[in-house]
Amino acid sequence: MGMMQQYIEEAESALLHTYNRYQVVFDHGEGVRLYDIEGKEYLDFVSGIGVFALGYGVKRYNDAVKAQVDKLLHTSNYYYNVPAIEAAKAIKKASGMDRVFFTNSGAEAVEGALKTARKYAFLKDGRTDHEIIAMEHSFHGRTFGALSVTGTRKYRDPFEPMIGNIRFAQLNDIESVKACITDKTCAIIMETVQGEGGIHPATEEFLKEVRAICDEKDILLILDEIQCGMGRTGSYYAWQRYGVKPDVMTTAKALGCGVPVGAFLMTEKVGQASLVAGDHGTTYGGNPLGGAAICEVFKIFEEEKIPEHAAEVGSYLYEKLEEISASRDDIVEHRGIGLMQGLEFDHPVADIINKALDKGLVLINAGTNIIRFLPPLVIEKEHVDEMIKVLKECL
Repeated sequence: MGMMQQYIEEAESALLHTYNRYQVVFDHGEGVRLYDIEGKEYLDFVSGIGVFALGYGVKRYNDAVKAQVDKLLHTSNYYYNVPAIEAAKAIKKASGMDRVFFTNSGAEAVEGALKTARKYAFLKDGRTDHEIIAMEHSFHGRTFGALSVTGTRKYRDPFEPMIGNIRFAQLNDIESVKACITDKTCAIIMETVQGEGGIHPATEEFLKEVRAICDEKDILLILDEIQCGMGRTGSYYAWQRYGVKPDVMTTAKALGCGVPVGAFLMTEKVGQASLVAGDHGTTYGGNPLGGAAICEVFKIFEEEKIPEHAAEVGSYLYEKLEEISASRDDIVEHRGIGLMQGLEFDHPVADIINKALDKGLVLINAGTNIIRFLPPLVIEKEHVDEMIKVLKECL
């Protein structure tokens, strides 16, 4: 038995069986390539599910993180630390939001956003029966609050009862949103581009109509930018493409490019009328290590114009996937923006993804019948060509 198989068997006997993992043990990465423990090379079109936006082995990023490891990792939020303050400045500048709360993950950021909305509404009328509208086919995370607003029943059912007073509308169907609104509605939450649900972008018209409803009724608009944010669609945050600003937003994944960090942000208006001392907290959130990673990520994004690059290579990827889509009867639809795209098939895609892995290409699904393309944002057109060649062989 090879070393790879030995490790896989050890993992299977020790780890909880909550993932159907691909049969590979990755060891290290360089640029846009990963290497398994036997030295085989792979072209990465998953980037750790949208986390490794800058690719692997980026010296200045690694150096910044290492330097902070030698300085200070943790102090708790009873004290200030410079990396978190600098990170807050950077994320405010990129997003145009006003107040930041750092978390360790996307799900935690969503939890904080939901608590913000409930507290904002509670301070207005003292009631505790407020409702939140979420979207069908959405994905916001696995913790109870985030799961409660995740619009896929099979994820929620075994863990009922969820947090209450959630209603589900359809993305890009404004009438379905209006039908859910009551005098108890305190927030509408959605991904600006749905990720796990199959790469469905919100339309500009829909976002603007939802924003108008929220303005009219003093409902908070929460935009989840965990997967579609951090430059993946060609602007720092996908909502910036549409000019529709949320009251609260969540971010994570590529925010730290490998160090586990997240954040929820809000406007000054919401910040002054929601969470106060004692309402929310975290032991690790905003630690100096996470702060140092975030700061370096924003520096690299700005200096190397990462969002602009994602837009440019993303439109090339779109052309190439359009060609494949047009040439095949089994492809139902091609959707996406920038370097967040999907091909929907009329059959399961697991075989295609496994064949690609054998040929040294890392792809991932979204649902059973969609191949999702989430490469590092630093890929070049030549990498797109290389991926397309392998994909065609696998089809």
